[in-house]
Amino acid sequence: MYWELELILFLFLLTTAYIALEADDLLIAVVMLTIFSFLMALLFTVMGAVDVGFTEAVVGAGVTGILLVIAIYQTKFTTVD
Repeated sequence: MYWELELILFLFLLTTAYIALEADDLLIAVVMLTIFSFLMALLFTVMGAVDVGFTEAVVGAGVTGILLVIAIYQTKFTTVD
Protein backbone atom coordinates (compact mmCIF):
# COMPACT_ATOMS: atom_id res chain seq x y z
CA MET A 1 0.00 0.00 0.00
CA TYR A 2 2.60 2.55 1.10
CA TRP A 3 5.69 0.89 -0.28
CA GLU A 4 7.81 4.04 -0.07
CA LEU A 5 7.21 4.36 3.67
CA GLU A 6 7.82 0.63 4.14
CA LEU A 7 11.12 0.90 2.26
CA ILE A 8 12.27 3.81 4.41
CA LEU A 9 11.34 1.88 7.57
CA PHE A 10 13.25 -1.18 6.30
CA LEU A 11 16.34 0.94 5.70
CA PHE A 12 16.12 2.40 9.19
CA LEU A 13 15.66 -1.12 10.56
CA LEU A 14 18.82 -2.30 8.85
CA THR A 15 20.74 0.73 10.09
CA THR A 16 19.67 0.34 13.71
CA ALA A 17 20.35 -3.40 13.65
CA TYR A 18 23.85 -2.85 12.29
CA ILE A 19 24.62 -0.16 14.87
CA ALA A 20 23.32 -2.39 17.68
CA LEU A 21 25.51 -5.27 16.54
CA GLU A 22 28.65 -3.18 16.12
CA ALA A 23 28.30 -1.03 19.25
CA ASP A 24 31.00 -1.40 21.88
CA ASP A 25 28.90 0.21 24.61
CA LEU A 26 26.06 -1.95 25.95
CA LEU A 27 23.81 1.04 26.61
CA ILE A 28 24.07 2.14 22.97
CA ALA A 29 23.22 -1.40 21.87
CA VAL A 30 20.14 -1.47 24.11
CA VAL A 31 18.97 1.93 22.88
CA MET A 32 19.40 0.81 19.27
CA LEU A 33 17.45 -2.39 19.94
CA THR A 34 14.67 -0.35 21.54
CA ILE A 35 14.57 1.93 18.50
CA PHE A 36 14.57 -1.18 16.28
CA SER A 37 11.58 -2.54 18.16
CA PHE A 38 9.73 0.76 17.88
CA LEU A 39 10.41 0.86 14.13
CA MET A 40 9.06 -2.69 13.85
CA ALA A 41 5.91 -1.52 15.62
CA LEU A 42 5.59 1.31 13.09
CA LEU A 43 6.11 -1.12 10.23
CA PHE A 44 3.45 -3.50 11.56
CA THR A 45 1.05 -0.59 11.88
CA VAL A 46 1.72 0.63 8.34
CA MET A 47 1.16 -2.90 7.04
CA GLY A 48 -2.24 -3.01 8.72
CA ALA A 49 -1.54 -5.16 11.77
CA VAL A 50 -2.35 -2.53 14.38
CA ASP A 51 -2.77 -5.02 17.23
CA VAL A 52 0.62 -6.61 16.55
CA GLY A 53 2.20 -3.15 16.27
CA PHE A 54 0.72 -2.08 19.59
CA THR A 55 1.96 -5.24 21.30
CA GLU A 56 5.44 -4.79 19.82
CA ALA A 57 5.55 -1.19 21.00
CA VAL A 58 4.53 -2.06 24.55
CA VAL A 59 6.55 -5.24 25.04
CA GLY A 60 9.47 -4.78 22.66
CA ALA A 61 10.19 -1.09 22.93
CA GLY A 62 8.82 -0.49 26.39
CA VAL A 63 9.24 -3.32 28.86
CA THR A 64 12.23 -5.06 27.29
CA GLY A 65 14.18 -1.82 26.87
CA ILE A 66 13.61 -0.83 30.48
CA LEU A 67 14.56 -4.27 31.79
CA LEU A 68 17.76 -4.34 29.73
CA VAL A 69 18.81 -0.88 30.94
CA ILE A 70 18.15 -1.94 34.55
CA ALA A 71 20.19 -5.11 33.99
CA ILE A 72 23.10 -3.09 32.60
CA TYR A 73 23.15 -0.75 35.60
CA GLN A 74 22.83 -3.62 38.08
CA THR A 75 25.87 -5.38 36.58
CA LYS A 76 29.30 -4.49 37.91
CA PHE A 77 31.73 -3.55 35.19
CA THR A 78 35.35 -4.58 35.34
CA THR A 79 37.96 -3.30 32.96
CA VAL A 80 40.66 -5.50 31.54
CA ASP A 81 43.92 -3.75 30.78
